[in-house]
Amino acid sequence: MIKRAYAPGVHGKKVSRGQSEYGIQLSAKQKIKRIYGVLERQFRKHFDEVAGKAGITGDLLLNRLEMRLDTIVYRAGFSSSRAQARQLVNHGLISVNGKRMSIPSCEVKIGDVISINGAKNEKKYFTTVKESIKNKKNFPSWISFDISKMEAKVTNVPTRDEIGINVDAQVVVEYYSR
Repeated sequence: MIKRAYAPGVHGKKVSRGQSEYGIQLSAKQKIKRIYGVLERQFRKHFDEVAGKAGITGDLLLNRLEMRLDTIVYRAGFSSSRAQARQLVNHGLISVNGKRMSIPSCEVKIGDVISINGAKNEKKYFTTVKESIKNKKNFPSWISFDISKMEAKVTNVPTRDEIGINVDAQVVVEYYSR
């Protein structure tokens, strides 16, 4: 039996063409949406907010997505995934500036303090999180963390290098400018 590198039949030997420009733009947009767990309407809303501002629109879009509450909870180490961070916020376990917050898409501003709600701090999950945060080495430079209080404070907006996703956001800008 001969193993060939193409599918059997009449349509097997097709000349492989590269992805179109539109396909590249669409896949970049979809990848960013999946990374942040945002649906199309909300993603478009974020794009429209940053489209009129001065600066590189792609970087501004990533900064806006990075400043969402669920992403900050994930970056601070309160959760092991973005989906889990979203669930923690949905269940009201996270507070912003001492006020209980249950909206994952809430925009966090510079100087806001994110912490675990008072009584929930003693739950088994958060005691294990506290131990894992003590061992965490690569903490984002734009978030200051107080381990004794289990509080994360946003000190500034992250730079493009600190975000850490390898997707060209400027391609998404080209996608929406059609």
